[in-house]
Amino acid sequence: MLAEQTRDEVFEAELRAQLELVETALLQSAEAQTPMVTEAAQHIIAAGGKRFRPLLVALSARLVPGASEADVIKAAVVVELTHVASLYHDDVMDEARIRRGSVSANSRWGNTVAILVGDLLFARASDVVSELGTDFVRIQARTFSRLVQGQIAETVGPGAGQDPLDHYLQVVADKTAALIATSAIFGAMIADADPVLLQRMADFGEQLGMVFQLSDDIIDITSDVTGKTPGTDLREGIPTLPILLARRSTDPADARLLQLLDSDLRDDDALAEALDLLRRHPAVDQARAEVERRATIARLLLADLPPGPARRALEELCESVVTRSS
Repeated sequence: MLAEQTRDEVFEAELRAQLELVETALLQSAEAQTPMVTEAAQHIIAAGGKRFRPLLVALSARLVPGASEADVIKAAVVVELTHVASLYHDDVMDEARIRRGSVSANSRWGNTVAILVGDLLFARASDVVSELGTDFVRIQARTFSRLVQGQIAETVGPGAGQDPLDHYLQVVADKTAALIATSAIFGAMIADADPVLLQRMADFGEQLGMVFQLSDDIIDITSDVTGKTPGTDLREGIPTLPILLARRSTDPADARLLQLLDSDLRDDDALAEALDLLRRHPAVDQARAEVERRATIARLLLADLPPGPARRALEELCESVVTRSS
């Protein structure tokens, strides 16, 4: 037991050291020709973040011995730069004022600069991924295509006759799950995993990405205990899993909730009433059940992976994503 704990402690120390190298490489990748552009490009990176995607790269790479640390760092930089670049564009489209506790780039430098900085970071991600080889470039390009198509689908909304919930789940898959799946694939590829393991990690990352976003949907409704401002998506009229499930209700008792969901929720009293009704609505438990269903699939995908600290860490990561919304 003591030897096992020691292996885990060494594993965690090595992982932390590797992620610190990723952090340094991220800032270096965002350096530009002028101080102003460098500051703007490093703005979101310097504000911190979960670094969920780099962590997934690093853990996946440790499932099989022998992964090159230099390549792990490059792959982690690629996925995080891609994620950060998309945030610059998202904030412009959403007219966001705050990002990660700081003034958003579009608020500070304007929309045009924010869009161009996002483009710069996408370009830097493409430059770094080219050092890993054509297979990585191909996957990155296809992932980027999914990100863009997901954003377009979200912007346009469901088509005539399309189920809004099915549409939303596809948006989540493309906008969020795609890059998380790529993070898992990249790590396994660097470790020279066999095709079976590569597919397993692709499927795991896709499910984990869905769990990641759908958990956030629930947190937006139930976030009094998480420290996050509740009802942000609700106030902005963003369709999320609990809201879409509640909208399917035909119960006359839900008439007031449905009326509020169609109203202007910038009013604090109206928002508070809508949140109260939603928190007591079966839709929240239904949303939690969907998150747990997908998390169970993700856990089962890990069951046959090589045993050891990396697999345990992936299992714990999956569990942490689920429990934060419970």
